[in-house]
Amino acid sequence: MRRRKLIALVAIATVWPLIAQAQPQRPVIGVLSSASPERFAHLIVAFREGLQELGYKEGENVLIEYRWANDQIGQLAVLAEELARRPVTIIIASGGTASALAAKAVTSKIPIVFTAAADPVELGLVASLGRPGGNVTGSTAFTSSLDPKRLELLRELMPGTRVFGVITNPAKPNAENDWRDLQKTAQALGQEIFKIEANSELEFDTAFERAVAKRVGALLIAADPLFNGHRRRLVRLAAQHSIPTIYQDRAFATAGGLISYGASITAAYRQAGIYAGRILQGTSPADLPVMQPTQFEFVINLKTAKTLNLAVPLTLQAQADEVIE
Repeated sequence: MRRRKLIALVAIATVWPLIAQAQPQRPVIGVLSSASPERFAHLIVAFREGLQELGYKEGENVLIEYRWANDQIGQLAVLAEELARRPVTIIIASGGTASALAAKAVTSKIPIVFTAAADPVELGLVASLGRPGGNVTGSTAFTSSLDPKRLELLRELMPGTRVFGVITNPAKPNAENDWRDLQKTAQALGQEIFKIEANSELEFDTAFERAVAKRVGALLIAADPLFNGHRRRLVRLAAQHSIPTIYQDRAFATAGGLISYGASITAAYRQAGIYAGRILQGTSPADLPVMQPTQFEFVINLKTAKTLNLAVPLTLQAQADEVIE
């Protein structure tokens, strides 16, 4: 009996490593984000939905590791290095272009799929939108480049207002170029604008206090993942100080913001999931063109306008894709 047990144990010890090696290895996706899990939960849901369209479900046939910078942009480089050392199969650079730039800086081999607000070609992420080249691709909502259009809409809403305030994040890549574009538009409109900087949630109250002190007649919250992640707080502050404000995404307007204009950020994250699935199936990032938005939403919240005692011109309402009453 002892001899039989010994033979059985030897057989198990010999065969088990072969069985273990035969088990399929689940790919690991690394998510690198400048934001926090609480504030970007709805976008991660959209990403997972995109993955499932290609047959991948977290915890079953794919694993996902998350690295959150919690608005500390300076931490992205360290977190990107952690994922590259892991190593993960793909890096999803979410929460703006800062994450994508950090990921690209640490690897030229691991595929990177970004969700960017600015022009990825201008920032050096890809060679071109149609032919990205290298290991980087993704989707862009071009939300930053739409700030001049938002300024025009704000001017149409409040044509007699002398000064508009612009709350912007100085830590955002390309922030200065975005500000110069806004200045050019303001000059063409004959509109005075006042820059107010905020690079963390702790500075939001001060930013609105500066707006009140400057006596701005309205505000433009510049497109930025930091502001998108804190949309409810910003909407509350705008209501608290009774300042008409325009935002980057319809989620602001549905949360009580006055008006918004921009592409769907949720759709961009869903597309990132689809691209991740295609890469897992063998497609090279170099062969996946950067996806661009095909539809922009202009939303007006008339309930908020009424609270502000603001009459929204019928011509502006006619332009809106959605009017909340």
